[in-house]
Amino acid sequence: MNLEQLFIENKEQSISGRYLTLDSVEPLLKKLNTNNELSIIGQSVLGEPVYKYQIGSGKTRIFLWSQMHGNESTTTKGLFDFFNLLKSGSELATQLLDTFTFCALPMLNPDGARLYTRVNANKVDLNRDSQDLTQPESRVLREVFEDFKPHYCFNLHDQRTIFGVEDSGKPATMSFLAPSYNEAREVNDSRLKAIELIAGINSVLQRYIPNQVGRFDDSFNINCIGDTFQYLGVPTLLFEAGHYQDDYKREETRKFVFMALLTSYKILSENDIVVNGIENYLNIPQNKPVFYDFIYKNIKINYDGIEKITNFAAQYKEELIGNDIVFNAYIAEIGDLEGRFGHYEYDGKGATYQDEHQNFPKLDQKATFNLDNNIKFVNGLIKI
Repeated sequence: MNLEQLFIENKEQSISGRYLTLDSVEPLLKKLNTNNELSIIGQSVLGEPVYKYQIGSGKTRIFLWSQMHGNESTTTKGLFDFFNLLKSGSELATQLLDTFTFCALPMLNPDGARLYTRVNANKVDLNRDSQDLTQPESRVLREVFEDFKPHYCFNLHDQRTIFGVEDSGKPATMSFLAPSYNEAREVNDSRLKAIELIAGINSVLQRYIPNQVGRFDDSFNINCIGDTFQYLGVPTLLFEAGHYQDDYKREETRKFVFMALLTSYKILSENDIVVNGIENYLNIPQNKPVFYDFIYKNIKINYDGIEKITNFAAQYKEELIGNDIVFNAYIAEIGDLEGRFGHYEYDGKGATYQDEHQNFPKLDQKATFNLDNNIKFVNGLIKI
């Protein structure tokens, strides 16, 4: 199975970038709705429809949801790429639809998506509302779960550019978790199924992004939806779509989301369970917050008349301006930065820092400055 070619053939070209709203995906859902697969199963706080897309007639029921956090759109793109495959009429599509019934909520938090926020319109993190169910979106998710009675759950998220694969200096382009079902983080039959499936996904992704797959922290929190569904006895997989080199729009990462989804269903349909699944799963390195977007090394600063050589880092903030996400770089840390990596690194070799305010960087100011008066950085990058 040529995963690269399948992605190219099925990539949904009409959606791209980081800002994905209901306006973007509603026409796609209606286009995919050729046999009454689409329904509105609830409303957001601000009255936006929450859609369910259900397709397939197989015995194994798969429940997926994306954009529970409104500013996490990469898995939504990958999900629509996968929907296109299911609608392709290919032999593979027929096999998948005969084996599985897929039930997806492609955009659980449409208000957060429009505002480009993690939380919903009531400023509640839906992934901390699985017990109290205070929000309409949380209640919709739980109602579909109870009605659909899935055999597997796929909890689809993005993670920030700060995450790397332990201390390897490699970004965590994809990370996974089989959530715990209790405080002791024990492995029961349900969690083992998720663990074995992730081990199989990882073995395939290593061919495409070697050493760029991480394992998310498995501390138990019953308020998180994945932990709750695992606690209720349904194998649940957390997907975290992260950074790929120079891919701030996450167009490369969406490919690996597609690959991971398709691989998981091939494994399940062929019962191709990984031997020593727990060991292989635990050998996936931990996700660690070790990255900044920019690191500047060996920079000379003048502070109160004292010159010293130091390092500093800058991090993008994703800011919604109009209908565009603008990446603005702000200085985030100053010091030796031991154990930290930059997606972009620059060695100043003792060049002197200057900006329009002072002769030293200041936390939270824009990363626009000069080195030795002849190298200009604007918004983190060298201005050519």
